[in-house]
Amino acid sequence: MEDNYSLRIVTNTALSRRTNTRYTELNSQDPEEDCPLDDVPLIMSEDGMDSENESLTKKGKQKRGPLCGLCCSIYDSCTNCCQSCKGRIFKEKELKPRNVWLGRHGPEEEHYPANKIRNQKYNIITFLPLVLYYQFRLFLNLYFLVMAISQFIPSLRIGYLYTYWAPLGFVIFVTMCREALDDLRRFRRDYEVNGQQFLKLTRAGLVKVPSSDIQVSDLIVVEKDQRVPADMVFLRTTEKNGSCFIRTDQLDGETDWKLRLAVSSCQRLGREEDLLDLNAYVYAEKPQKDIHSFIGTINVPSPEGSMTQDTLSIENTIWANTVVASGRALGVVIYTGRETRAVMNTSYPHSKIGLLDLEINSQTKVLFVGTIILGILMISLKGFDGPWYIYFFRYVLLFSSIIPLSLRVNLDMGKIVYSFLIQRDKEIPNTVVRTTTIPEELGRISYLLTDKTGTLTQNEMVFKKLHLGTVSLGQDSTDELKAHLLTAYSQPTIPPTTTPSRKPAVRRTVVTKVFESVRAIALCHNVTPTYEEGEVDADETEVDQDQEAKVVYQASSPDEVALVSWTEDMGLALVKRDLNSMSLRTPTGDIHNYTILQIFPFTSETKRMGIILREDKSGQIYFFMKGADSVMNSIVQYNDWLDEECGNMAREGLRTLVVGKKALTEDQYADFEHRYQQAKLTIVDRAAKVAAVVESLERDLELLCLTGVEDKLQQDVRPTLELLKNAGIKIWMLTGDKLETATCIAKSAKLVARTQGIHIFKKVCNRSEAHLELNSFRRKSDCALIITGESLDVCLKFYEHEFIELACQCPAVVVCRCSPTQKAEIVELLKTHTGKRTCAIGDGGNDVSMIQTANAGVGLEGKEGRQASLAADFSLTQFRHVGRLLLVHGRNSYKRSGALSHFVMHRGLIISVMQAIFSSIFYFSSVALYQGVLTVGYVTAYTMFPVFLLVIDQDVTAETAMRYPELYKDLIKGRELSYKMFYLWVLISIFQGGIIMYGALYLFEGDFIHIVAISFTSLVITELLMVALTIRTWHWLMLVAEVLSMAAYIISLFVFDSYFDRNFIKTWPFWWKVVIITLISCVPLYILKYLRKKFSPSTYSKLIE
Repeated sequence: MEDNYSLRIVTNTALSRRTNTRYTELNSQDPEEDCPLDDVPLIMSEDGMDSENESLTKKGKQKRGPLCGLCCSIYDSCTNCCQSCKGRIFKEKELKPRNVWLGRHGPEEEHYPANKIRNQKYNIITFLPLVLYYQFRLFLNLYFLVMAISQFIPSLRIGYLYTYWAPLGFVIFVTMCREALDDLRRFRRDYEVNGQQFLKLTRAGLVKVPSSDIQVSDLIVVEKDQRVPADMVFLRTTEKNGSCFIRTDQLDGETDWKLRLAVSSCQRLGREEDLLDLNAYVYAEKPQKDIHSFIGTINVPSPEGSMTQDTLSIENTIWANTVVASGRALGVVIYTGRETRAVMNTSYPHSKIGLLDLEINSQTKVLFVGTIILGILMISLKGFDGPWYIYFFRYVLLFSSIIPLSLRVNLDMGKIVYSFLIQRDKEIPNTVVRTTTIPEELGRISYLLTDKTGTLTQNEMVFKKLHLGTVSLGQDSTDELKAHLLTAYSQPTIPPTTTPSRKPAVRRTVVTKVFESVRAIALCHNVTPTYEEGEVDADETEVDQDQEAKVVYQASSPDEVALVSWTEDMGLALVKRDLNSMSLRTPTGDIHNYTILQIFPFTSETKRMGIILREDKSGQIYFFMKGADSVMNSIVQYNDWLDEECGNMAREGLRTLVVGKKALTEDQYADFEHRYQQAKLTIVDRAAKVAAVVESLERDLELLCLTGVEDKLQQDVRPTLELLKNAGIKIWMLTGDKLETATCIAKSAKLVARTQGIHIFKKVCNRSEAHLELNSFRRKSDCALIITGESLDVCLKFYEHEFIELACQCPAVVVCRCSPTQKAEIVELLKTHTGKRTCAIGDGGNDVSMIQTANAGVGLEGKEGRQASLAADFSLTQFRHVGRLLLVHGRNSYKRSGALSHFVMHRGLIISVMQAIFSSIFYFSSVALYQGVLTVGYVTAYTMFPVFLLVIDQDVTAETAMRYPELYKDLIKGRELSYKMFYLWVLISIFQGGIIMYGALYLFEGDFIHIVAISFTSLVITELLMVALTIRTWHWLMLVAEVLSMAAYIISLFVFDSYFDRNFIKTWPFWWKVVIITLISCVPLYILKYLRKKFSPSTYSKLIE
């Protein structure tokens, strides 16, 4: 772990650097590289390396010539020099371990970062320089800045200063207003979060402080269901057992609640205020990214005067952005601000530039080259006499309209309109556009990367099915199950529950099976019931009291809550639970008490949990166990139905648990307990010896039942995913949850089709294992990939290009146990390797890095918090809205901007062609054809509004776009702004400019003012007709704009006497000449459009018909 902050935060620069350096890591030495497994072909070269990766590396080296190599060396040297200077001027603080005193500052005063959340891109100082940098980084704006500055030189001035500076200033002003508005919205939302009030323990009692004022060493009280504001060590709780549960789904994406233990020495104190007199301090390791580990100690003075040291682990911490799920927690703050685990796993926000802007930027460079070539051609024909370089620059200025500055104005204003339309769409209510610069990106998405918890699912488990081996009972069998349980508990003698032999003489009845299964489910768990009206004492429990008090179940897993809630619905309710006992209320109202002897919690390695209980009434000892079918198969007795039924439930998208039971005698349990305690006291290989003792008990269990639980999906998740897949968008699910859970959700959400297979990538730890597993994966076809984050890291280290290539061919990919940093890295890898546009969607703080790294980030605002929503480019309330956001608004934004760009370029090209023809005929004079007002009026009053209203045009209705998602596939190809379409519009501009200018020259009658009037009038009418030719769906505003623009021009013909001859305009020859020129320039294009629509119609045209 690096010590510098810059390396801790996942910025795009760091990610891309990591991506690029992985190729060189292929040549790194590994002790296992000599393994004969590497001889197995994996697109391998003779030395056993990945030849495709190597060829890419060599290719990159071979392409560099001597000049390129020299330039790269100079660039690297300058970069290293700048970084060195920056490091010396702005020295970054080295992260170190710390001693944190409880409630006061230590003897050594340390300065720690402020505890503030910041999603802003700018501050007061950086706003102006950064906005100007981002604007003039675009070639279009930089070009016009140079053109505008040149007008201060008298010999280069060809017009009024306002004709250059006014449009440029307007563009920069609009951009600055938009960026300021976006950042102001982020500031307000950050201010709201930072202003959340928390209770701080002081000598004056509990005082309220805002989250931003919390400092290291403060003693902070966090109420139930309240967000934890900073990283803290958990000192005390109101829970009697000294523990509480926290929800971490906003940090790691896991749905399981985590159990946290208060520091025992602090929990034993009589009052909270005693912590201030304790004179204790916590030793905490330096800030780390790892959210699953912590190393520290707490030093408390003993009565003898010495310091007593107790170890602290992850179980004694509550990290920022987690939520206290039970009781009230009091902790001491150890990390704040950018040093918290949550922030260190989050990337800083950065400005995003859409692909459309980059494409237009590259096309403007082509236009610039064309302008230079045209200037060189004109000066060559004129001759290099006199100050030819001044003439050349004047030519470039005359043809500067080839690169229209109004393109930026129109596109920026269009983006604002798109954002407004998205937010006003009643079909996706409460949608917020936080980044108004990239709405067109929504129309080019190839990969959608989604979180699972809270995004695809509601994180609400529902019990669906109970299978007893001979009968399957679902939700429609509730009454039958209740009747069986009531029958069992109403009998004078409860049915025998001793473990039968392998060949029982008498088959057990359904009543007995139901009784034993439901009881096992009600007892085998880690659930604790709490009551809003206070804890219910088992000795005083009455049926009426329990019914009046509202029970809330707390557990480390929502699966267990669903199971216990189901048993309550069946009539067997959990009414009390502490560290040593458990009480159930039966359907008859009786209370059955059980003593907890041992608990074996669930872990990702064992995939099962067990509990040993003694029933107080009978004294019988039971060992219950539940777990995944993959591990329970070998533990339970032989059966012929478990595998088949597990497969059936898995295909239904249910999460399955196998439940087993074993009755123990007193001697058997005493022997086990002796061996278990001995194993726990050993120092060497303690974990292995304890596991061996427990496994000795896990043999020959009686199979009771198989349960199926469903994680409820968000509304319309299945049809939305189906819609996106039909649109050609590939779905990747990135989750921090367990592999089994992720697999179930992928199936239930229909992320994986029934006809598709699933390849679960085995756990790999080194290059050899990754090599074999990739070879196995290569042989699969049309199957979804499921892989853990740990295995993904190994694959990317050795076979990055190979793995990404194979993964991109899969119809769906699921990455589980994925950290926030890995999510961002995966997005960056897809962007780097495929060059496609990515969209990331999530709802938690652990999704912020992924959202900010993607080309378009979507955040869901719901019950899980607002962090993702605040950091995203687009904020939605439900996942199902993403379909309409992409297929309707993404489509319209991209196609409208494409049409708008073509027209604005066409408007500048056509007048430049006319200028070139005019200059070449009139002795290559560098005089403007149209002066001052005409030039400004042409791009504003006469044509601006009809052209700009293309932003409300649409080729198909929203209903059609949603009904036929296949239409979206054409957008991904990027044809709207392809070079083919670009050059087509260049040819149209040359054709129409030539027709208008040569026609006017042919028809004018001696006076120069006549050629200006005829050509300019034909130019304006042609532009208005071209807009009408392009419009696909007429809107009343378009018609009004066309009429008003034409009316404004006709009025100006009689107002501007210096440009137009009023007497000539009133004559018939003027109008018939204008009509003839306009018809010749436009009618051929109308004919071509009709022929293309008839013989080669577009996809959307067929749907309209």
